[in-house]
Amino acid sequence: MALKFVVLVSLVCASVCEQSSHVSISLGGAPAVSHHSSSHTPHPRPSTYHHPQPSYHQPQPSYHHPQPSYHQPQPAYHPQPSYHHDPAAIPACADNTTKPWCLEDSEYPLYEIKHAAEYHYEKVLSLYADVADLNTELSVERPKILEEETYLCPSGTAYVRPLRAVNTDGKWRVIVNNVDVHYETLTQTTRVEECLTSGDACPLVPDCYESKCLQKSIYHRFLVYDSYDQYFPFAIETFKLPASCACLLGAYTIDH
Repeated sequence: MALKFVVLVSLVCASVCEQSSHVSISLGGAPAVSHHSSSHTPHPRPSTYHHPQPSYHQPQPSYHHPQPSYHQPQPAYHPQPSYHHDPAAIPACADNTTKPWCLEDSEYPLYEIKHAAEYHYEKVLSLYADVADLNTELSVERPKILEEETYLCPSGTAYVRPLRAVNTDGKWRVIVNNVDVHYETLTQTTRVEECLTSGDACPLVPDCYESKCLQKSIYHRFLVYDSYDQYFPFAIETFKLPASCACLLGAYTIDH
């Protein structure tokens, strides 16, 4: 009878163990024995649901405020000079001549002079009138035929309009010439006479006289342009140019 009871209890325990993963059985006064079921069926895990995060890429507002333009307009009479050096320095046109003036100049700032003269029109005209009244074409009348007069020293005479020249301070300056300003052309003409045999004896003077041909000069006033003067780039300066060829006579000597 006791054996049947034990078997019955064992069957009940086996049935209960199927429902529980841990059962403690105590028989009589023996300590409880813990049985861990090895046939424990794990609870099915819930399926993993990947919930995509909503995309909240809110476009950033565009705050591109254009910078205000504070470009102060440059005065029309201050263009950059076409040559990138000191205007008083020796210009390129001086390489082709030995004279202290240039009649041709590939770097002549005609555009800059024209705009500056138009801006300062009234003041430029007042300066120009001071030098334009000099009629150099009639300063010296040359003989029409060679028999009328013979010069003691040979010379070459020309009427020129220099574009650059060396002033009395020894600096090269830009001379305003052939510039059209408000339907008026600004020109400055001067007469130059150069000795052809400077330093030689005068050919028509007897040998008993000590003589030599001497170059003589005269001071001219020209309206000049200075691109580095930002307030009024015009002025009148003086220039020393050849004017005549004279014969210098020394003491009379008698050779025996």
